[in-house]
Amino acid sequence: MIYHYDSPIGILTISYDGALRGLWTSRNVPADAATAAAAKSAFSAEPGSTAEPVTAWLDAYFAGRNPTIDFRIEQTGTPFQQATWQALHTIPYGHTVSYGQLAVVVGKKLGRPTSARAIGAAVGRNQVLIAVPCHRVIGANGSMTGYAGGLDSKRRLLALERSECPDTDQESEADQAHIATGSRYIQ
Repeated sequence: MIYHYDSPIGILTISYDGALRGLWTSRNVPADAATAAAAKSAFSAEPGSTAEPVTAWLDAYFAGRNPTIDFRIEQTGTPFQQATWQALHTIPYGHTVSYGQLAVVVGKKLGRPTSARAIGAAVGRNQVLIAVPCHRVIGANGSMTGYAGGLDSKRRLLALERSECPDTDQESEADQAHIATGSRYIQ
């Protein structure tokens, strides 16, 4: 089923049927007809909905905690994409890695070299934003690079995580207060 969730970075669309299959911002909801039609008639992700494991996780995440994912995540992709998405889970909360660093990790797992550009393409195909933390991947020079949810959302997610991680730079009090407002269910 498709659900909508109101978050500090805007409305999120959730595809959940016992496994999280998609978590998108308004900028990257798939345009295919089935998903678009379902999104137009989506349910609000309210307490007691079948999406409650995901919404409870999102509530904790947007409250500035680093919650454990206790629901299945299933994405369809090539073995290379799957390996890349699995590697994203190894990036610690509040930290970032470059596409090149991630390429080394994935290359070792697959037993063959891979490039930062190939990793970037695989990261860009991630359909489960936030829970599969592709926002933690940055350019080799530390720059903010592409994010399907938009660079503003990427900056805000990283600021949220850094505000709770003592060994990273602190954001302004105004940014922390805005992010800490948490999320609310759409009524």
